[in-house]
Amino acid sequence: QVQLVESGGGLVQAGGSLRLSCAGSGRPFSAYCMGWFRRAPGKEREFVASINWSGGSTDYADSVKGRFAISRDNAQKRVYLQMNSLKPEDTAVYFCAAGQNMALVRAAPNYWGQGTQVTVSS
Repeated sequence: QVQLVESGGGLVQAGGSLRLSCAGSGRPFSAYCMGWFRRAPGKEREFVASINWSGGSTDYADSVKGRFAISRDNAQKRVYLQMNSLKPEDTAVYFCAAGQNMALVRAAPNYWGQGTQVTVSS
């Protein structure tokens, strides 16, 4: 059992930056691949980024490549999403997720956080 809690969302201007944080508890955090997803109003959930258990491998949606960076600190049981050059279309609720491998965290995560709202104004 893993519990995930996101934080760091807020309101920012286009072109600005935010860093989201996901705090994990329960099972050994380092055993899980972690991911970030987002859901904009009226839209389907979208994969954003993922990172493997060691942090040595990452994956990004094309829409955020070059702007977002996922990282993790296993000692602190945290995963981060650094979001730069934010655009209004990045506005969404962002969710942290955990899975046993990179494919599963992207397609069918085992655990989800509650989400944190990110709003980017024009």
